[in-house]
Amino acid sequence: MSVSTDPPRTTPGPQKRPQILLQALTPFVPVIGAALALGLVIGLALVGIFQPQSSSAATAPAAGTDAAAAAAPGAGKTMTFDIELGDLYVKPSSIEIDAGAKVKLNVVNKGAMEHTLALKGEDTPLIKPGAATTMNWGPINESTQAWCTVEGHKAAGMLLDIKVKGAAAADSGVGAVTKAGPDASNAKIDANAAPPATWKAMDPVVKPADGQKVHQVDLHVKEKKTEVAPGVTQTLWTYNGTAPGPTLRGRVGDTFRVKLTNDGSMNHSIDFHASKVAPNVEMRTIKPGESLIYEFKANYAGIFTYHCGAAPMIHHMGNGMYGAVIVDPPNLPKVDKEIALVQSELYLGPEGKASDLTKMMAGTNDGVVFNGYYNQYVHRPVKVKVGDRVRIWVDNAAINEPLAFHTVGLIFDTVWKEGEYLLKPGSPNKGGSQTLDLVTTQGGFVEFTVDKAGTYTFVNHIMKDLSRGAAGLLVAGDAPAAAH
Repeated sequence: MSVSTDPPRTTPGPQKRPQILLQALTPFVPVIGAALALGLVIGLALVGIFQPQSSSAATAPAAGTDAAAAAAPGAGKTMTFDIELGDLYVKPSSIEIDAGAKVKLNVVNKGAMEHTLALKGEDTPLIKPGAATTMNWGPINESTQAWCTVEGHKAAGMLLDIKVKGAAAADSGVGAVTKAGPDASNAKIDANAAPPATWKAMDPVVKPADGQKVHQVDLHVKEKKTEVAPGVTQTLWTYNGTAPGPTLRGRVGDTFRVKLTNDGSMNHSIDFHASKVAPNVEMRTIKPGESLIYEFKANYAGIFTYHCGAAPMIHHMGNGMYGAVIVDPPNLPKVDKEIALVQSELYLGPEGKASDLTKMMAGTNDGVVFNGYYNQYVHRPVKVKVGDRVRIWVDNAAINEPLAFHTVGLIFDTVWKEGEYLLKPGSPNKGGSQTLDLVTTQGGFVEFTVDKAGTYTFVNHIMKDLSRGAAGLLVAGDAPAAAH
């Protein structure tokens, strides 16, 4: 960082007003008489009005600033700083100036994305990667801030503190969740609310792989207002309008040729964990209106997360840009029913707006959900038949929370995780499993047979998450749909 200071202009000191003279004459006012005193005051006022102003008045701060600002240490001074923007930082992150000084910034964007640096968040043109510009602010008389106005960049750390010597620091609001609790303007979930009768859950049933060797997939980035809990909507950034995005499926050795088109208003990308590719090519960030072709050969079996990798990744992924790809292991047996559950979290912003990045960074979510909706399959249970062999694919696409997948009243006789069978039927030890444990972006599947009619609850057995949206019902036969 380089700082330079232009010398202030030399100006005559401020002229003394005639108030001193008025104070000196005050004891004699009773003698002179009320009329004379009134005339004297009027005359002195006129002197004040018509008195010539000093040259410092010509460079005084804008109207509304008190007279002290004109005599501030930095009055008439310009302080110059070199500022570097990147993905996602401002360097230096703070500058210190004299009160009343003007500020000149030489700003260069060394990031791979467009950024801004806007005083108090006021509109400023985007600065392209590699470009430089000059900004002139002030005079500035109190501590303040500037930040990048691109969605999510301020909360991710692109903030410049402008500290006036001797003045109180400005409050950015970043970290408000940990310091002062959640923003009162954010939406709230009513755990006892139910969606209307016309509401439809996301269908969790997945079809078998279609046998094609090449899978042509079109994915469009769409910014869509979406209900995430009864009566609660957020503007999510999505693939093809849903969060999670479409579940893709194939077999080991298949090729996936994905065309991603950005129909949104900001930069986005996609990252398939099922692929081995050059990230700077297929996973590159594209601007609104642009497209890319992401092609990979699925050489490894599993259920893999895909998500947006544009910065800040946590905001894009946490605001709806995630999904799953199933790549069948060789010789995968047929079952009667297969479903896919993708876990994620809710970090509510204001009603109808984007999710709250500050909450994401603090890890203070409002709910943990399967397939994008709070207690989705409690409201609309998944139906199976008595005697069905069931496979549940599970992908943990949450940004912060682990998953302990458990089904109440059932035992898993098959468990497959991270490329291997941990348990298969016919184990000589008569083994069974109660829980499939998955950290973020791990996946696997479990299998079981439903022997009796009944209502079975599937959950994230991390209890705080179970009670905050991570539950659903599996109903076999004509049993009533009552939660466990």
